[in-house]
Amino acid sequence: MIVGTHALDRLLPHVTKPARYTGGEWNSVVKDWDTVEIKVALAYPDVYEVGMSNMALMILYELLNKEGDVLAERVYAPWVDMEQAMRDAGVPLYSLETRHALAEFDIIGFTLPYELNYTNVLNMLDLAHIPVLASERNDQHPLVIGGGSGTYNPEPLADFFDLFVIGEGEEVLLELLQVYREHDEGNGKFLSHAAGIDGVYVPSLYDVKYNDDGTVAEVKPRQPEARPIITKRIVDALPPTPTKVVVPYVEAIHDRAMIEIQRGCTQGCRFCQAGMIYRPLRERPLEEIVATADELLAATGHGELALVSLSSCNYSRIEELVKTL
Repeated sequence: MIVGTHALDRLLPHVTKPARYTGGEWNSVVKDWDTVEIKVALAYPDVYEVGMSNMALMILYELLNKEGDVLAERVYAPWVDMEQAMRDAGVPLYSLETRHALAEFDIIGFTLPYELNYTNVLNMLDLAHIPVLASERNDQHPLVIGGGSGTYNPEPLADFFDLFVIGEGEEVLLELLQVYREHDEGNGKFLSHAAGIDGVYVPSLYDVKYNDDGTVAEVKPRQPEARPIITKRIVDALPPTPTKVVVPYVEAIHDRAMIEIQRGCTQGCRFCQAGMIYRPLRERPLEEIVATADELLAATGHGELALVSLSSCNYSRIEELVKTL
């Protein structure tokens, strides 16, 4: 199902910031739906202007769309007025690029930055007319996968997701796509093979026992394909920064160009989850940052540039970098 212009014409005049829901932004990638083999919806469980500032989504969007047989389209959680209007009109949640209903995609990949987004995931699935529980979905439904720092304890969402990526997703996602290409016998077969990939957790292949206080007592594989221990994935070298990023129609919360200058942190603050899970520290070469900055500003028209990391002042060549820029 494609959500047509006539349907949106009835909804958008009555909601705030209607440009959140139109698509067609500068640098957005639109591929031929009928000729592409694998269709992926990259979902962010918050409103457009928050999701458009998420660097992980930018990286995965460019990474997937570089694959010739893959299309990646974006979808964000609608604001309450648009959600109600969609429910009243029977309009399902749809992607921005081609406005296909989410239920028509092969894979829905949620980026989960923190736990307060969990309920939005369930709401988005329900709005897309997709069963919320993984056990109620079949081969006619998309695979629902999740990644990001909000999945390092995946058990609160284990009943709703088919698969989690634990750790950094750039390499894992391409490996999952290759398994999907090779095993098209159904979602169950795919999940069994995907469970053999480092950093992949398939909840349906494990038995989880809990203590009386609700904490996890044991996680035990129920099939030989499931690894007894899931280790987080780490990329050795930072992938290239996306340069042709989508320029939002609505002012984003971080309305500027962004370059990830390093990943990880050396401080080791015990209160900081990100400082622990994104170790080890990996710096991007200064020369690459400068060259990328020129490309990024030219491709987007932004007048401001953010040097993004957990602690940019700890970049080893920060003074030289700032002077060069």
